[in-house]
Amino acid sequence: MRAFVLTGYGDYDALRYRSDVKRPDVSPHEVLVKVRASTVNNTDIATRTAWYHQDREEPGRNPELTFPRIQGAGASGTIETVGEGVIGLAHGQPVVVDPFLRDPARPPHAQLRTLLGKGRDGGFAEYLTVPAEYALPVDRSCTLTFAELACLPAAYQTAEEMQLRADVNSTQRVLVTGASGGVGLANVELAAMRGATVVAVASAAKHEEVRARGAHHVIEREADLVGELRRTVGEKQLHVILDVVGGPSFPAMLSNLEPGGHYVAAGAIAGPLVKLDLRELIYADLRMTGQATARPEALQNLVRYAEAGVLRPRIAAIYPLGELIEAQRAFVNKAYVGKIVIDVDRAESPICS
Repeated sequence: MRAFVLTGYGDYDALRYRSDVKRPDVSPHEVLVKVRASTVNNTDIATRTAWYHQDREEPGRNPELTFPRIQGAGASGTIETVGEGVIGLAHGQPVVVDPFLRDPARPPHAQLRTLLGKGRDGGFAEYLTVPAEYALPVDRSCTLTFAELACLPAAYQTAEEMQLRADVNSTQRVLVTGASGGVGLANVELAAMRGATVVAVASAAKHEEVRARGAHHVIEREADLVGELRRTVGEKQLHVILDVVGGPSFPAMLSNLEPGGHYVAAGAIAGPLVKLDLRELIYADLRMTGQATARPEALQNLVRYAEAGVLRPRIAAIYPLGELIEAQRAFVNKAYVGKIVIDVDRAESPICS
């Protein structure tokens, strides 16, 4: 089968396009998914470059990642084969694949064992296998394409979990960072869907599209964040911060939470090391949540939203599988709004076809 294979830690030259990869075998409680579309996500880049490791000079200490590895955390497709112990799934069923492989023995909010494309081969290939419970069936009445459906796992799933953990609702003012990217734009849409007042941070060229997806206020990424927040919503008037950026803006964000406010972090693309004044945390009774895992209900919710016709992810660009490196370069450059999709097999076809 065709696949893009990660051969080791490194730059883009660590990726190899091959057409002779063996199709994976199916165990009794697994399904073989014919991949129609996959998406580029931060975890693909972070895994390849060993970003997750505190000691980046010695990345080989990660026991869950072995090479060669097929990456691709976000994927949609159809069931090709079901293992002999699988009930409820059949050949041809449209599915979206949950990439958060969990250990149920761990606490509910911290069950992440590994990710698809990291500890197990993912969606940058014609076929993948997963335990059957990780292939979520989608009703054929859903009007999404396979490309749109592939946006739900990973990015939208992370955003939905952030919303659930912060209990985002119509009474709240919510700050969303990185609002033009996959998780950020999903947070804008999902918070607006819940009726919250959404304040988004994005570069000036992307403001119009971010507003179109539900943001009530959009702040320039390079602006004085404290001043702009005071101007738009008032001083210390934020109830929730949904952050995937971190970096130098962290103290300014935290200082604008109201007493009892909730900060949720699921990324640190501007830098993982931040300055925290513990007095801000303690005497404002703030809550801070780190999030690596999305629970099963997050993706289940998204499938229901899609089936009901109230959620349609924005696609920035679609690249064929053979142009994955070009797609990743575009992803890293960040000159887009929405999700970058990989067309594995007729990704733009509606799932009802």
